[in-house]
Amino acid sequence: MSLLRYTPDLFGDLKSIDLPFTPDVIISLKAGDLVGLNGYLYTGRDQTHRRFEALLDEGKALPVDLKGQLLYYVGPSPAQPGQVIGAAGPTTSYRMDKYTPRLMDLGLIATMGKGMRSIPVREAITKHKGLYLAAFGGAGAYLSKCIVEAEVVAFEDAGPEALFRFKVENFPAVVINDAHGNDYYEMVKKKQN
Repeated sequence: MSLLRYTPDLFGDLKSIDLPFTPDVIISLKAGDLVGLNGYLYTGRDQTHRRFEALLDEGKALPVDLKGQLLYYVGPSPAQPGQVIGAAGPTTSYRMDKYTPRLMDLGLIATMGKGMRSIPVREAITKHKGLYLAAFGGAGAYLSKCIVEAEVVAFEDAGPEALFRFKVENFPAVVINDAHGNDYYEMVKKKQN
């Protein structure tokens, strides 16, 4: 069931976006756009990123091809009976900042979490014509209703920090950093001053 089914007026007009992103869709999105994501994405938190880095340092391939993909920073809780997944709210993105430019060099096109990104990450987003989106913090149980499939694809021993593949429907998010170098948080600060 979709989050929007429960609260159709909560987010206003969401732009329905299919995953994986196409280059023309990425270019069309602007900082501040509200989107409803549909399709498949990968997940990863600190441990997944450390393992990615170790594999790359050893000259090995990653367990999935991240080219053109969205990586959601989340460590979902276990599913209760009848659920696809437990709470699946975003984790703080800056913890993955030291890994993100390297992954974007390999083709990762978008990330999603919560909070601001560092200057090197923002530069990588602009360089690769990518995106950074924010999911809604504190709404993990709510967001889990937008996840219609979940499977562990690597690092199963890491528990909630394993690499998952989610299928999402109308998963709400806000574009924070767009392909044109805009930062929604900075835009909001300027309006307040």
